[in-house]
Amino acid sequence: MADEILFLTELVGLRVFDLRGRRIGVVKDAALVPLVHPVRIDRFLIGGDSAWFTIRHDQVRTIDLTGIHLRDETLTPYHSDEYMLRLSRDLLDQQIIDSEGRKVVRVTDLTFVVKEEGGGQVLLIDDVDIGLRSIFRRLVQGVLPRPWIRKLQGPIPPNSIRWTVCNILEHDPQRRLRLNISNKLLEQMHPADLADIVEELGPEDRQSIFENMDREAAAEALAEVDPDIQASILESLEAEMAAEIVEEMSPDQAADALSELDERASEEILEEMEHEGQEEVRELLEFEEDSAGGMMNTEYVALQRTATVADAVEALRSLEEDVADSINTIFVVDAEDHLEAAIPVGRLFLHDPQAPLEKLISENKRSVPVDESQDRVVEMFDKYNLLSLAVLDKDKKLAGVIHVDDIVTVLRQR
Repeated sequence: MADEILFLTELVGLRVFDLRGRRIGVVKDAALVPLVHPVRIDRFLIGGDSAWFTIRHDQVRTIDLTGIHLRDETLTPYHSDEYMLRLSRDLLDQQIIDSEGRKVVRVTDLTFVVKEEGGGQVLLIDDVDIGLRSIFRRLVQGVLPRPWIRKLQGPIPPNSIRWTVCNILEHDPQRRLRLNISNKLLEQMHPADLADIVEELGPEDRQSIFENMDREAAAEALAEVDPDIQASILESLEAEMAAEIVEEMSPDQAADALSELDERASEEILEEMEHEGQEEVRELLEFEEDSAGGMMNTEYVALQRTATVADAVEALRSLEEDVADSINTIFVVDAEDHLEAAIPVGRLFLHDPQAPLEKLISENKRSVPVDESQDRVVEMFDKYNLLSLAVLDKDKKLAGVIHVDDIVTVLRQR
């Protein structure tokens, strides 16, 4: 049973034997070629008397703790291959992302499963080891016989991650393509979890992730990142790429992110944005960051009192999904956009679709001017248990809305 798995620390240093059982070298490293197979070891790098050479996976007859026995002893001189991921050199002691556990971990060993294939045996990567057990193996490897190490490590609990949920960090975009490295696992994570991971990484790794991610997923994650790190990420990207990400953010989030940059960097990104989104963000940047205007979002639904429940529902349906998710209030305005009332979205479903919105109004409207202080806004949310709060411009017209999640963000940053 024990021989059905093999660890990278055991593999490195294993003796390699030819068809006659003669030792021809020892394993120095093993390589994956992801474009060929995502988990099967494709090449073994063997150190001989004077040089390194490689053997293919299909040249191996058996592989276990006693060594690798070949069925084809054709030896090819080793040369660097950019499509090859060398496990000892490129992975061991490097940081990777555990997308399932939502954390950054350091690789201390790898676990392979030994499988029969085509009349020989191959190694498939199964787990990435990160715990004390793998550290122990590395410390005593070469000091004690491999079978002894297996027995001695028994009482130490294993700590590993499935290879299929790991995301490799690689800065070079061309090498990412050659190694078939994708950010799909990261894009499927909750933005807040991805933001936590991003904050643990160094500048180059952060830049690489945002350069190679889906723009919408990148925008959602960037919105959750600490403001100082937000600025660092945007400054590291080309202005055009940064603009593509910022355009996917809500206007208030975009304004918050750009306000952390110096004026020149902010302007370069704004210039690359589409006109409509650019103008919205520019307007928000005019407000003080700690004012109601600096906190508000300009994406909301406002209808006149003669509009029906069906009109309100249709207005909600016309929104993009991420915008609709954040809306909990319909605002009622007059012909000149002066605020008249605020109606909770849930109330729409309690009335006939043809009922006018004026029949749903049952409470006093609450609002703040654009220059109201952040502290006062927080106080109102707390005092009145608000989910949203209208913001009015100097002419008492509806200018935007502050949501409860904006308040949570403010409190978290204090």
